[in-house]
Amino acid sequence: MGVKRRGDPKYDEGKLSQLGTALRNARNARGLSQEALADAAGINRTHIGEVERGKRNVSFLHFCRIADALGRKPSDLLAEVSL
Repeated sequence: MGVKRRGDPKYDEGKLSQLGTALRNARNARGLSQEALADAAGINRTHIGEVERGKRNVSFLHFCRIADALGRKPSDLLAEVSL
């Protein structure tokens, strides 16, 4: 079992999954559904779901829109991810 490194798909998937979990936790803490968050951020609900599951790499601008809709700073959300 080797060490995961940047550029390794498993490493990347793990980081996307960690970010998705942080976003899901923040959404749940606000009592929002994926649909309500998507509407507030102006993003498709399916896109939010894929980001939360770590299946989609969210763009910086979408990440900022999601953070704003959650009433959070993007930097605070990123601080919850082990980078």
